[in-house]
Amino acid sequence: MTSNAIDRLIAGLNRLPGIGAKSARRIALEMLTWDTEEVTALAKMMVEVKTAVRRCSVCFNLTESDPCPICSDPRRDRSLLMVVDYVADLLAIEQTSTNRGVYHVLDGRISPLDGIGPEDLHIQELLERLKQNEIKEVVLANGPTVEGDATAQYLGQCLEPLNIKVTQIARGLPVGSDLTLADQVTLARALEGRRELL
Repeated sequence: MTSNAIDRLIAGLNRLPGIGAKSARRIALEMLTWDTEEVTALAKMMVEVKTAVRRCSVCFNLTESDPCPICSDPRRDRSLLMVVDYVADLLAIEQTSTNRGVYHVLDGRISPLDGIGPEDLHIQELLERLKQNEIKEVVLANGPTVEGDATAQYLGQCLEPLNIKVTQIARGLPVGSDLTLADQVTLARALEGRRELL
């Protein structure tokens, strides 16, 4: 029993990933308590992001400058290339401050059931980058899903003839987890990826 304008805002917010109907309603009602200037500033920021941000022509990261700050950083190890499915994966890895190499964003995963094949991803551009002979190791950091595994396997087959070292990030148990709560696949991968303690 709300106004049409509020219902439209709730529906718009509900389109955002991770925002369910209840969260969208709560956000919409919260925004009604804001000053008009605050709402206008938020709307302006959203339009600015949409118009100013584009894809990096090298790695397909989101950026305001091309190439992106990662690709143009001279301190990065250009011989190490990490392949990720999405920009969100790149951001998560960057927060760890452990990768000093560069990236390549595929913009998805191979998923025949969803009609997504290798030609729908930035795989051809990846292969073109690898022909420059600068990259010595490719780290596959695809998501731990059936689609992520299929994508990694496909990439492994594509990269094999290029005589470049190909590695894959380890998968296993999260810190603070309990073995009894782990699914069989995660537990098996944790065992396969074990390493020496000292």
